[in-house]
Amino acid sequence: MQKTLYSRQYQHMLRLLREKRVLAALSQADLAERLEWTQAEVSKCETGVRRLDVIELKLWLEALDSDMVAFVQELIA
Repeated sequence: MQKTLYSRQYQHMLRLLREKRVLAALSQADLAERLEWTQAEVSKCETGVRRLDVIELKLWLEALDSDMVAFVQELIA
């Protein structure tokens, strides 16, 4: 079984997160500041080096002023 970190579905989720950040006109550094993370941590998450857990995903989406339920619906559509 393939690790989910490398699955097409996880990569799709990362693409959606990057798109949402770009649409919000935020740099990785801007998002990192909102999350109280480093820019490197945001980059590692967006590139799949570091995995996001569900709580971090919720915080990430809140930092983008995005709704988690709507995001999940978009993800599974």
